[in-house]
Amino acid sequence: MDVDAVAFDVFGTLTDWRSGVAAELARVGARTGLQADWPAVADAWRRRYRPILDRVVGGGMPWQPLDELHRLMLDDLVTEYGLDALGDAEREELVRAWHRLRAWPDAAPGLELLHGSPLVTATLSNGGLGAVTRLTKQAGLRFDCILSAELARSYKPDPQVYLMAARLLGVEPRRLLMAACHPDDLEAAAAAGLRTAFIPRPLEWGPDSTAAAAPAGVDLVADDVPALARALTRTK
Repeated sequence: MDVDAVAFDVFGTLTDWRSGVAAELARVGARTGLQADWPAVADAWRRRYRPILDRVVGGGMPWQPLDELHRLMLDDLVTEYGLDALGDAEREELVRAWHRLRAWPDAAPGLELLHGSPLVTATLSNGGLGAVTRLTKQAGLRFDCILSAELARSYKPDPQVYLMAARLLGVEPRRLLMAACHPDDLEAAAAAGLRTAFIPRPLEWGPDSTAAAAPAGVDLVADDVPALARALTRTK
């Protein structure tokens, strides 16, 4: 595949948000005397993600940083699950849990393989620029460039986010590869003119979930990030 740069989704594709957020919920909940099915609470928080971003992209809500949207989602979650013992300080701490996610084991080694190639690597996340910078640093994920939808004042799947990434990286859209585990992200990237690579993450929603299938028309399917790097650099 003849591309000059690879942009990676972060939440889910490179990091295990479910385990990390569930653990933070359990820790903060225990401190405040709460008990709950914390993985289920983490899932419910994440399920609010796409609907609220769609409202922003569709013009139904003004643009706000993702941390602020995560706080709105969490406030709604607290009411639904009867977690009102979580005060402002605890809720802000939980929002920052999304800054401290652990990487999937293959993510850092695969990025190191790409770092040794001519390809430019970047994030392209809905997370805020500062949050993604801190997240990737603490997770040991090395990139040439940190990009965020925040720079376009929008969110994926708005085509302007993908075109912004190509413009800032100085490449034509067709020479930028979007790598993600979410079919809707890749479908939107392809519609904006980018090339696409699907990396399955069958454990994203836990061991009992059904893995997402690669979207039709994807340019490349790789089992993990090292496999993607080998496919792009023709190394073994």
